[in-house]
Amino acid sequence: MASAAARTGRGNEDFVGAVPTAAVLVDGAGGVSGSELVCRHGAAWYARRLGVELLGLLSPDGDRPVPALLAEAIERVTDAHRGTCDLADPRSPWATVAILRLRDGRADYLVLGDSVLVLDRAGAPIVVSDPREVAMARPYRSALEAAAEGSAEYEQVRRDGIAVLRANRNQPGGYWVAKDDPRAAAEAVVGSRPVSELTGAVLLSNGASRIVDRFQLADWPEVLAILASSGPAAIIRRVRQAEARQAVAADDATLAHCTDLAESPSPIPGCR
Repeated sequence: MASAAARTGRGNEDFVGAVPTAAVLVDGAGGVSGSELVCRHGAAWYARRLGVELLGLLSPDGDRPVPALLAEAIERVTDAHRGTCDLADPRSPWATVAILRLRDGRADYLVLGDSVLVLDRAGAPIVVSDPREVAMARPYRSALEAAAEGSAEYEQVRRDGIAVLRANRNQPGGYWVAKDDPRAAAEAVVGSRPVSELTGAVLLSNGASRIVDRFQLADWPEVLAILASSGPAAIIRRVRQAEARQAVAADDATLAHCTDLAESPSPIPGCR
């Protein structure tokens, strides 16, 4: 595994962890202006707490569906701070999630929000993503890139984009994330593949997946080759270099690279 905060002196709002049969990545969000007025904990706390709850629920001998486990984890975290924080406020923390669980010869996966999971196999890898938030934000991102940063037009587009995303978060026809409503877990992108088909898997926060989807420095087979030769920290280094070259604001970046899935009877033997 590798994880890096967006910049020195700023807390990392990503979480990544693994147990013998599962890996979890949580990308916390919500650290916007005024968020401290509605929740005293913050996005980093939310991501860490949700990730720890998930790892505890992903038992190697459990048979509950992964979305049910995510729903319970969301409910537990919500209960942990509903007495002190205004969870209904859109500024309160939320997160995107990627989960891989190996059980009974199968790899079950879940993606909620704009994290990414890639299943490595012979031939083309399987890329699992949830495009709903990205699609909704795309017109505003394009307009921001066309406007001068700091101008009145730029600020208006930014405010409009934030308002639209908040209004459509965890709403039918909008996009779904982990926040205060466990029902969001039922909206996740899920699937399952035989472990025998797979050689590895990668879980990425959107700050790391931008090596492909924003900067186009590599395609997914090339990312898998870099991981195999140099490890996940090499991906983050390349992303940081591209951010500096293109004057793009850095984001927290996190990866978990799980290897040798099909060769071992004890699942996720090499999650690094």
